[in-house]
Amino acid sequence: MNHIKKGDIVGRKSYGKDIIFVVSKILDKPKEKIAILNGVIERIEADSELSDLEKIEKQKVKEILNKLDYKLEKKIADSKRQIEDRNYKIGVITNNTRNKEKIITGKILHLDGDRKYSEKSYRYYKRLGLNAIVKNIPEYKQPKLVYRLLEVYNPDILVITGHDGMIKKGTRYKDIYNYRNSRHFIETVKEARRYDRINNKNLVIFAGACQSYFEAIISAGANFASSPARILIDFLDPLVVAEKIAMTERYKYVTIDDIAYDLRDGKDGVSGIGANGKMKIN
Repeated sequence: MNHIKKGDIVGRKSYGKDIIFVVSKILDKPKEKIAILNGVIERIEADSELSDLEKIEKQKVKEILNKLDYKLEKKIADSKRQIEDRNYKIGVITNNTRNKEKIITGKILHLDGDRKYSEKSYRYYKRLGLNAIVKNIPEYKQPKLVYRLLEVYNPDILVITGHDGMIKKGTRYKDIYNYRNSRHFIETVKEARRYDRINNKNLVIFAGACQSYFEAIISAGANFASSPARILIDFLDPLVVAEKIAMTERYKYVTIDDIAYDLRDGKDGVSGIGANGKMKIN
C-alpha cells in the first residue's frame, strides 16, 4: 500500500495516471477505503479505491505546479496586454490632447469550492485590476450562502464553480444524481435568480465545473455554463468568462463565440446564451 493520505498528489493506475489529483478526503468503506479526489489542473472530482492510487513523484508534482503557475502568469500577461491596448484606444481628442475616460469594470463575486483555486483566482483578478470578491465555499454550501453574499456585495457578475464530474461517464446524461455537484450549482443559480427578481439586478452568471450538467444549469438561469460535451474544463475557464463580461461595455452583447478562443476546449467546455457586458465608461 502507498500509505495514501489526505493532501497527497496522486494518479489512478487504472487510467494510466492521465489526470493528477489531490486527495481531499478518505472514506471508510466495508471492503476498502475510498479516496475522494480533486483535479490539480482541471475542475474534476472523482473517487477511487486506495489500491488504485499511486503517489506522484515530488519532482513531477513540482513540474505540474510550476506549469500551472506558468499558465496563470501567461494568461495574466496576455490579458494585461489586451487591456492596455484597449485603454489606449478609449478616450476622446480635445484640442489635440487625449483625455482618458473613467472606466468602471463589472464587479465580480466568485464562489469556488476549491481553496487553492480560490487563491489563484483572487490573484488573477487583482493582477488585472478587476473588482472581485472570491469566497472559498464548498459546493454543497453555496446554495445556502449565495443570497446573503449577493446582498452584502451587490455584484454584476456571479461565478459559481468548484469541482464536478459524472459518476458514470457516457451514460445517464439527464440524471442529476449522476453528477457529483451539478445539483448544488443548479440550486445556487436558482437562489441567485431569486435575488435577481427581487432586486432587479440582471446578474450575469457563470456556473459549473468539469462534466457538469450544462442543460440543467442553463435552464436554472445561468448565462454561461459547463460542460456541453461533458468534458474536463481548465481551472481558468470560469475566470476567462468573468473577465470578458467585466471588461465589455454595457451596450455590447457577449456571445460564447467572443470567448471560445480563450477557453482551453472552446464551446465543448463552456457555452451559453450570452449576456451584455458590465463595464461603464464615464
